[in-house]
Amino acid sequence: MFDIKWIRDNPDPFDGGLAKRGLPARARDLLALDDARRTAQTKAQEVQAARNALSKEIGRIKREGGDAADIMAEVARSKDAQAALEGEATAAEAALGAALSELPNLPADDVPEGPDEESNVEIHRWGTPPTFDFPVADHVAVGERLGMMDFETAARLSGARFVLLSGALARLERALAGFMLDLHTREFGFTEINPPALVRDAALFGTGQLPKFAEDQFRTTDGRWLIPTAEVPLTNIVAGEIVDGATLPRRYAAMTWCFRSEAGAAGKDTRGMIRQHQFTKVEMVCVTRPEDSDGELERMTRAAETVLERLGLPYRRVLLCSGDMGFAARKTFDLEVWLPSQDRYREISSCSNCGDFQAHRMNARFRSEGDKKTRFAHTLNGSGLAVGRTLVAILENFQRADGSVAVPEALRPYMGGLDALVPDA
Repeated sequence: MFDIKWIRDNPDPFDGGLAKRGLPARARDLLALDDARRTAQTKAQEVQAARNALSKEIGRIKREGGDAADIMAEVARSKDAQAALEGEATAAEAALGAALSELPNLPADDVPEGPDEESNVEIHRWGTPPTFDFPVADHVAVGERLGMMDFETAARLSGARFVLLSGALARLERALAGFMLDLHTREFGFTEINPPALVRDAALFGTGQLPKFAEDQFRTTDGRWLIPTAEVPLTNIVAGEIVDGATLPRRYAAMTWCFRSEAGAAGKDTRGMIRQHQFTKVEMVCVTRPEDSDGELERMTRAAETVLERLGLPYRRVLLCSGDMGFAARKTFDLEVWLPSQDRYREISSCSNCGDFQAHRMNARFRSEGDKKTRFAHTLNGSGLAVGRTLVAILENFQRADGSVAVPEALRPYMGGLDALVPDA
């Protein structure tokens, strides 16, 4: 969310950033609402000041034994006029806030311009996609052949876009989450958090999912929301706070179930575990000083890349263009893992620097030692990784002709030494 004072001082850069997002200019309309709000507020203050003066005059007249009825009537009328002006100011402020809340973050200067993923820029690749001397199966065929992946029962229980994992495959998913959290906490300095999976409106507003993307979320009957990602509760840890600058950066990591309605995904990835209503993800969040956020983005992305490298999964890093970035992001690196059955790379992590966009929405600030003023923090978030998609990548990249699947060496300590998944007898 934007500071209207910044827009007032920088209307052209603001509209230029929106244009890079493929959106029309908005500065003029926003500033008109701001002018209406400020004008109404000023007039209301002037009316109040005039009434205060009249009230003093009434006191003087009464002390002298005169008749102040006319002035008292004028004071009464001024109260109504002030109330009307304050109503206008409140309405303009609400309209301004609503308009600002619908606008996405502006892209950073080094973000490539473009309308969609075709304009994304590959940064580098790691690993070599495997070759097979047998017909490659997708993860659904591999999992069902193992007898450990059941979409039919899940559909009977919950409907489409759910899966039931069992046996060693369920354990492998748990092992992946534990491995990821251990790596992030031990080697990259993240603090593990176990956050609530239900949040209030303000939390989703703070990170940018509300109000624009309400249809993408699941809401409970008592007005709470199931989290679409642990980014929501983790980032909101500092909502409404003024934190000590000496404690920054704050790095949090969590493994949670995530819930998404996939409202805009009709017909996309309907087979398998790529796009589900419920999935497991390890999320990283960083709250930092503005001058450190670019470095934190690189550090966070490297943490996610390290997971893939330790697992031996080929991937590439992509810098997203302005038209493909998420709503709250100012710069995003996607990591895409190789899926043999699709003969292409698919997203498995998205690491974003949101600048102070979320901090303004959450009113998350910090104060450094010796400073009287506070500053808005910068927030970052990234998947470290999407556990279900990592499971998919392992099943496909480590499949064997006999139907078994090799367990990556890094996961074997989490699997009790098991080195392969074999079909159920």
